[in-house]
Amino acid sequence: MYSEPSTLHDTLSSTEGEPTEYTSLLPKPADVENPHDGIVPDNCGYTNKMSGHCLAEFWLLLRGAIPVILAYTLQNSLQTMSVLIVGRSSPENLATAAFSMMFAMITAWMIALGGTTALDTLASSSFTGSSNKHDLGILLQRGFFVLGLFYLPVAVLWACSESVFLLLGQDPQLSRDSARFLTCLIPGGLGYIYFEVMKKYLQAQGIMRPGTYVLLITSPFNALLNYLCCYTFEMGLLGAPLATGVSYWLSFALLVLYARFIAGSECWGGWSREACQNLGAFSRLAFLGIIHVGTEWWAFEIVALAAGRLGTVALAAQSVIMTADQVLNTIPFGVGVATSTRVGNLLGSRNAQGAAKAANMAAWLSIVLGGAVLAVLMGTRHNFAKIFNSDERVVRLTAEILPYVALFQIADGLNGSCGGSLRGMGRQHVGAIVNIVSYYCGALPLGIWLAFHGWGLKGLWVGQCIALYLVGALEWTIVAMSNWSKEVDKAFSRMDVQEQLADGMESNTATS
Repeated sequence: MYSEPSTLHDTLSSTEGEPTEYTSLLPKPADVENPHDGIVPDNCGYTNKMSGHCLAEFWLLLRGAIPVILAYTLQNSLQTMSVLIVGRSSPENLATAAFSMMFAMITAWMIALGGTTALDTLASSSFTGSSNKHDLGILLQRGFFVLGLFYLPVAVLWACSESVFLLLGQDPQLSRDSARFLTCLIPGGLGYIYFEVMKKYLQAQGIMRPGTYVLLITSPFNALLNYLCCYTFEMGLLGAPLATGVSYWLSFALLVLYARFIAGSECWGGWSREACQNLGAFSRLAFLGIIHVGTEWWAFEIVALAAGRLGTVALAAQSVIMTADQVLNTIPFGVGVATSTRVGNLLGSRNAQGAAKAANMAAWLSIVLGGAVLAVLMGTRHNFAKIFNSDERVVRLTAEILPYVALFQIADGLNGSCGGSLRGMGRQHVGAIVNIVSYYCGALPLGIWLAFHGWGLKGLWVGQCIALYLVGALEWTIVAMSNWSKEVDKAFSRMDVQEQLADGMESNTATS
């Protein structure tokens, strides 16, 4: 059913020399007669020796991860800037904006960051393995449709969130204002999700940088628009979600224009009814991706809620640490995205051993980056909190907690890279199960128990540290023990369904 890669794929894969925007993560196809035989040379021009391959793979993954990390950092800055600008008007508005964006993160943004991992699995392998390059465009449309449907209940939840917040025991004024904030953000939330879908479509083709380019434009625009809406146009609190929503849609539009006029349009074959086929498999992967990514984020939010019961100083120190961790988390998450794309591309090119090597080198890359972050945090721990707050009690408590936060950076990196490998294989359910067992059945209850039995805030972070090392060790073990030849077969079985549906559609059209 599947022929050798198309002319487009051959052109991309055979380019010699320094990787380009089009070739940075794309593998050469393996020998079709013996698809699992040996490690096929990559297009980076390195020697065929094992050490050369490992260094080449390490470099390719690093090159792929850096623009993704920058893109997610800038993406987070959109809502951060919104909170900072509107928060200047009053402490109440600051609290409302921060609380609302936190709630947006654990609901709609999880659809964007977790649901789109279905494309990490399907699109990356389809691009290198499918005989029809337009299958990737079909998956893009399917992503728009399915994740748009996933967003509908979240939009309803946001519109009715006042009663939810009151039920959770939040302040009535905060509940009312946050509900108004989120209602105004509803249109923009869909733009955020669609922007993420477009990024995955391009990343599957090895085009990793456009998200960064776009956000370098929209980030300053977002800050200016937030200021104009909140103060010049005197819209107050509600100006922030409206301005941020416009920035999300602008980011999406610019990414579409990039794909249309610069790079990425070759895989777009026009709108098709095929996008409404095989929705069950896509929805299942998207849902499991949300659970996989969400279980970690939700655990950290539970820690934040628990910290609020430990007193004002503990809450302030927790806020400093959580703000920093949200920025630092873009590093393992970016490595994970690059890894899932690389692994999926290699599985689609029938290169089983190449995919195994990529997964292993991604784990080592995450350890190196995690070690670098650990060193920075330990070197600055006595002054770190002064960036946010000058209170000596907060600075001292933050310095006491930071060694635990620094220590889990390596484990968090493993979680990101190995989770990316699992998503590239279509095994989101494995990552979700590991997260649930590690966080909710062990480390999180332990951390909360320690926190309220003499350990304070330190106990909460000891629990998180244990959880992340459990997750990292388990996922790396699972990835290392994977049967990669079977993973190639699974990748092609998913594409078989796609082609069968396409053949059926063509037959029906011809008959009618």
